[in-house]
Amino acid sequence: MNNLIPHLFRTEYSKIVSVLCRRFGFHQIEVAEDIASDTFLTAWQSWGIEGIPPNPVGWLYLVAKNKAKNQLHRNTIWQDKIMPGIQHDQNIADEEDIDLSLENIMDSQLQMMFAICHPAIAAESQIALSLRILCGFGIEEIADAFQTSKDVINKRLLRGKTKLRQAPIEINISEPEEIKARLEPVLTTIYLLFNEGYYSMSTNKAVRRDLCLEAMRLCIMLIENTWTNEPQVNALLALMCFHASRFDTRLDDQGELVVMEMQNTELWNTDLISKGGYFLRNAAKGHILSRYHLEAAIACWHTVKGDTVEKWENILQCYNQLLDLHYTPAAALNRIYVFAKVYGKNAAICEAEKLALKNNHFYDLLLGELYTGIDDNKAQFHFDHAVNNAKSELEKRAIEKRAFKVCP
Repeated sequence: MNNLIPHLFRTEYSKIVSVLCRRFGFHQIEVAEDIASDTFLTAWQSWGIEGIPPNPVGWLYLVAKNKAKNQLHRNTIWQDKIMPGIQHDQNIADEEDIDLSLENIMDSQLQMMFAICHPAIAAESQIALSLRILCGFGIEEIADAFQTSKDVINKRLLRGKTKLRQAPIEINISEPEEIKARLEPVLTTIYLLFNEGYYSMSTNKAVRRDLCLEAMRLCIMLIENTWTNEPQVNALLALMCFHASRFDTRLDDQGELVVMEMQNTELWNTDLISKGGYFLRNAAKGHILSRYHLEAAIACWHTVKGDTVEKWENILQCYNQLLDLHYTPAAALNRIYVFAKVYGKNAAICEAEKLALKNNHFYDLLLGELYTGIDDNKAQFHFDHAVNNAKSELEKRAIEKRAFKVCP
């Protein structure tokens, strides 16, 4: 039960909140969140005594539905007996209108995604709200994803929820043009969710498959909808498929990270690689070239086994285009690694030192790798810095292990 309830909270909390928000409206978003949270508290108390039910998800939906009905009943009493004279909304008394069917859950989550990404809400609040409401992220996890503090995230969430109530914003699929205008923050949210699972920073688990699979599920929802089946959506799903194909080789028997060049390529999931290729071909239809297209192309080349000049030159070209389109320090560091493969370590060191990224342990790790065999004292200096600035014990051990292998 210690693992089951956190897992169900991650996968089911957002579904319950989405359905209830759609039913109650954003002006009662806290009520929806309270009902969902209270449902899991009830599960924790009940299952600890009576045992886990045969259908835990069905049990959660039934309890959430009953709690929502009680809430509607209290609303009805308030309106009928405490506030007489106020026109009664007959729909509120319709207790059968709490629909937790699979179809309504998917529809509610899709509509919720685009409602949260309404232009009246600041972009940073859109993503924070999506991660909190749609994906069930904790405040610390969101703070790590944004690389900021928990106080900042709390303020963004408060501003976002206030705007949802005051705008007012309805949970309805908008017109196709509005959908396209809101698609980018939706994709950013899914991308961050997958990355948090694939490069988990907030816990001592190096990989969190549940987050990755949830991100892929949300992306598939977009592809299954005619209005949102756009090239960049297919590109993002292709990227996630290519990365997910290496799930079984990213960790060793002790649960520690294994760098790609040390992975057992025989364990890569060829089915997911094929699916990645399928969605990447779909992404090529049309005239859009997004960051997801380029990152998917890079990930696709990484599925080619062995070192070839063609492979590294193509990956370098993709990184050059990616940095022009969407610069990030992580992409810049990855480009330097590939640059070294094409032009050698000395040339890559010159490129790397232009970046001058301070207090970035990935930067020091890269410099440690590049200086190894050229200036081992400098290599050790940068490995030590990387260890000192690593965010988790798991990362520290992985860097120490890597440093020992290249600079024993």
